[in-house]
Amino acid sequence: MATYKTIKYIVPVEVVEHTDSINALADVDTSTATPTEGQTIKWNGTNWVPGDIEESAGGTQKGLFAFGSTYSQSTGQHTYYNTQNLLSSSGVIATDTTGVGTGRARDAAASYGGDKGIFGFGHNSVYINTTNLVSNIGVMSNDQTGVGTVRRNLAACSYGGDKAIFGFGHNVNPTGGSLGPCSITNLVSNAGVVATDTAGVGTARYGACAAASYGGDKGIFGFGMNATAITNLVSNTGVVASDGTGVGTARGFLGALGYGGDKAIFGFGVYTGAGYIDYHQNITNLVSNTGVVSSDVTGVGTARSATAASGYGGDKGIFAYGYTPSAVNTSNLVSNTGVVASDTTGVGTSRGQTATGYSSTA
Repeated sequence: MATYKTIKYIVPVEVVEHTDSINALADVDTSTATPTEGQTIKWNGTNWVPGDIEESAGGTQKGLFAFGSTYSQSTGQHTYYNTQNLLSSSGVIATDTTGVGTGRARDAAASYGGDKGIFGFGHNSVYINTTNLVSNIGVMSNDQTGVGTVRRNLAACSYGGDKAIFGFGHNVNPTGGSLGPCSITNLVSNAGVVATDTAGVGTARYGACAAASYGGDKGIFGFGMNATAITNLVSNTGVVASDGTGVGTARGFLGALGYGGDKAIFGFGVYTGAGYIDYHQNITNLVSNTGVVSSDVTGVGTARSATAASGYGGDKGIFAYGYTPSAVNTSNLVSNTGVVASDTTGVGTSRGQTATGYSSTA
């Protein structure tokens, strides 16, 4: 005869109270300990196991800053890095670690699979479409031959809860002529497999437009050097919408991240004025959980471009590194209500770079 008890499920980050028969749940692992009345059980990827609500409901997300470059105005030369810096679940950036894979800049990164990450594409004297997967313990894989059009200055975000998408960028003309912007996208499966090119929707643009997740399972691409402040929403099935009317200061080489569990923020960046003078920004624009971009908020911290951004702790974020125009390793924490903190002296090699979140459970 079945024994009925009140139990709680962690699914995957949301606690749902549910009354059911423990004996009737064939996929509950009771070999270690039988769930007790009112206890929480969590999904470990294979089955349900007795767990701790505080440990499982969030607060463990970490991040990884990787790759990047510095530029010497005196020599006109770029130095490319594959340096990595881990980000703890409390928002602390670790010192440099020698990275894995081809050093490069102006690539993109996103989370996939719920707890892993992927870096892709970029530039290292030539355009590349190399990808590197990041495990749920922050270990980066060796280079994988990329799929899709080689390009740089693109963006990436997760969607659907466990998948990702690369989009837009600056590509090489197949005829060998000038470079140009594109709106190509490449979907990433929940196993980290990058799909072939999808003909892009919306205004082709480069200059590192930014992207982030919002609403729990959707995404948004926004801004870029040659396209005002246009945004394109991404559905929870990876479909990119046509251009939305841009809000806020048009700029490129900015960062974006999710915060608060279902919202996002664009931050920092640069626009080029008369005489090719770069004007670095510390402007931020909040994104609601329905994908609505707010008007400019006067930023806090050092105005800069080529910032990397990552979520951490399940509901917070951090902007870090960048150019002012010289390379810096300044960081700014973002609270779970979207408030950007003042500067913190950064850790590690100063450079413009990318970042991804990983490990929502480890």
